[in-house]
Amino acid sequence: MHKWPLMKETIKFSDRLKMIKFIATTKKFTSDKMVKRFEKDWSEWLGAKHSLFVSSGSTANFLLVAAIKEKYGLKNGDKVLLPSCTWMTNVAPIIQLGLTPVFCDINLDNFSFDVDDLKEIKSLHPDIKVIFITHLLGFPADNKKYSDIFPHALIIEDVCESHGCVGEDGSKVGSNSIGATFSFYFGHHMTTVEGGMVSTNDTELYDLMKMKRSHGLARESVNFDSLAKQYSNIDKSFLFITDGYNFRNHEIPAVLGISQLKRLDSMIEVRRSNYEKYHSLISKHDDKFYVPEYNSGNSSFCFPFVCKSRDVYDRLKKLFTDNGIEHRPIVSGNLMTQPFLSEYKLAINRGQYNVNKLDIGVYIGNNHFVGNKDMKVLETVLDRL
Repeated sequence: MHKWPLMKETIKFSDRLKMIKFIATTKKFTSDKMVKRFEKDWSEWLGAKHSLFVSSGSTANFLLVAAIKEKYGLKNGDKVLLPSCTWMTNVAPIIQLGLTPVFCDINLDNFSFDVDDLKEIKSLHPDIKVIFITHLLGFPADNKKYSDIFPHALIIEDVCESHGCVGEDGSKVGSNSIGATFSFYFGHHMTTVEGGMVSTNDTELYDLMKMKRSHGLARESVNFDSLAKQYSNIDKSFLFITDGYNFRNHEIPAVLGISQLKRLDSMIEVRRSNYEKYHSLISKHDDKFYVPEYNSGNSSFCFPFVCKSRDVYDRLKKLFTDNGIEHRPIVSGNLMTQPFLSEYKLAINRGQYNVNKLDIGVYIGNNHFVGNKDMKVLETVLDRL
């Protein structure tokens, strides 16, 4: 029987050999030279000044929001704009750090903010302090449109499942904002098994995040010497400048990340090519599906199918199962229906929301292992609908 899983094993034998050689020869496994090298390589690939390797994409989100709050003097209760469909660990840090989430409906072209909703939200919440953009499923969101509506808001980005998306300005998504987060979870474009990265062009913010990543210790700062002199009454070995956590990653995942990063561009190109074929197929069935946009800057994570009827949804899932195609709901759907956010609602009350249409939607995996045989099976499934 044909098998099309969400993801296949991306760790090659050559990756394993590099990790084995490192394990056999190193004297240090905690964060050290390989972590620094991976951070440097990632920054160069992305086109950002600074990057920090952390334990997951989720801790990258928390670290970035915590540092943004401290550096820019955000107060408890300040408002952060979020899409109604994103991963829960984009929302959790906002609540945990005392900020107020404001939720916007999504569009069905690229699953980012609905611009009409944003304009209405601006009239109700002109005091939005931060916009946390999610580049969902490999689609680049339109940062400039959002910034034009909220010109005084800070823009931060979650690019956790969309490595290598290219924006309207031709640069990689996440390279030009105050801060952007990435995930190297097993199912994403490249993997360190678990792990994530936060990137920024702001040296001061980078330095603050570097301290927060390691308990708030001054010795992580580029200004360690001057800080030690300023607080000379405290032993500089344990001088804490800010609150912090242990969000560090270590040397073995960094070795794996360095190895995988070398072929990330080629893996993204296969995903883009596959997405082009998917888009051609689904466009023939626009009576059954909401067809997402075709954007040449995509870095496709999956193939989404947002159905126009429950009947199509039920039959599609059965056909996927019968043909060995693994599928999942489209992320969270409407986060407001999740138990941990049940007390919240979307900012604009207009009854019909695009995000609720995701309830009868699924996605299937797209990655560099998907080939012509898989696409033929998909074509057959869609024709059988």
